[in-house]
Amino acid sequence: MKRLRVPLVLMSTAALVLSGCAGAAGGSGSESGSGDGYAYGASQEEVDEVLADLEPVTLKYQPPASSPNSIMAPAAHAYQEYIEERSGGKITLDVIWGQAIAGYGEIDDALADGRLDLAYNLPIYNPSEYPTFDAAATSLSGLPISPVVGEAVYNAVSADIGWQSEGLLDEYEAQGVVPLTPIVASGGYYSVCTDRGSEPDDWSGRQIRVASTSHLGVVEALGASPVSMEYVEVFEALQRGTVNCTFAQLLPSAESGILEVAPHISYSSDDFSMSSRAVGAELAGSSFKELPLAYQQIIFDAASATFGGIVGIVADGNTESVRQAKEAGGTVEPFDPATEEIIGETQSEQVEEVKEKGLLGDDIDARIQESSLKWSGVAEELGLEDTGSFEDLDEWWEEGEMDFTPMGEQLFEEVFAPHRPQ
Repeated sequence: MKRLRVPLVLMSTAALVLSGCAGAAGGSGSESGSGDGYAYGASQEEVDEVLADLEPVTLKYQPPASSPNSIMAPAAHAYQEYIEERSGGKITLDVIWGQAIAGYGEIDDALADGRLDLAYNLPIYNPSEYPTFDAAATSLSGLPISPVVGEAVYNAVSADIGWQSEGLLDEYEAQGVVPLTPIVASGGYYSVCTDRGSEPDDWSGRQIRVASTSHLGVVEALGASPVSMEYVEVFEALQRGTVNCTFAQLLPSAESGILEVAPHISYSSDDFSMSSRAVGAELAGSSFKELPLAYQQIIFDAASATFGGIVGIVADGNTESVRQAKEAGGTVEPFDPATEEIIGETQSEQVEEVKEKGLLGDDIDARIQESSLKWSGVAEELGLEDTGSFEDLDEWWEEGEMDFTPMGEQLFEEVFAPHRPQ
């Protein structure tokens, strides 16, 4: 909670008066909601004055966390706290845990029909409805990664590319939802298996759970069989032997206890990350554009201002997974070089296919590389660096050791702010 809580003073870093533009979360002009808004960076007193005559509202928010005590819960608590404090208590969030209203397959419908007002969703599960999202996820594969700082850079690049992609924003509109963060990279993907071994021969005959079309291609290239299922079903599948491995993020793996039954983690080198991992999005529903403009702005600012804390939680989840794997007698090892070569070649072919389809333009790889260099440079300028190896993450990473807030502030001002409701 301490890391994720976004103090209101952070919002005074810059008073940006922004005009409406295409792709803004609330649209533009009269479509953006009734009443006056306020400039980004306005004081709390100024915000209170704008909200003075507005009626209170209660919104239903469904985060990814399974319970208020889960590893992922601090993000939801901080999101709720920010919105309720910034609104002076006029916006109340009713937090729905454990996908109790809608599973990932129907969150879009729940947002569109009003059962939910705000939610974290996984568009990667619906490539037919979100082909541009799927293309972006595939294109983002192969970026350099590390257990802590690499996560910050990857999340910055994902948000950057997401807001650049007009086709993706159009796909959200077609589904009747409003993007608040169009792509959330969350944590990196790793191979988590019941048995040790990552040489090419080890993959033959394995059943591997996948979360995207990019994963499917990688698994087939390795000679294994892909199995598609939501991550909430993975523990039982691994326990029963229905699948032998899962390509998974480590934060939800730690949360769901997967390392108890599959304690062998394989990770990519620092030169590239294994397969796609831009899986999520923070979305608002049909009720969003009916809210007063100032309420829309508070919600939008909250979704984008928790960057630093989210990165910290991902690092905590990676660390917890390493600890759990070791306690279960497992291993934490890099992929065999021959396996990594197969993965890299497959990913390169997939990116070329994305470019040929044209959903993201024929320069998507160059734009991703440019964004990666930029945000890697920002991290370096801020003095952010990994101080140990992945397998020793539980020994060197300390909660709250790095402050990602300045990086999040710069990301918001340069990438999110032009899309702020006006």
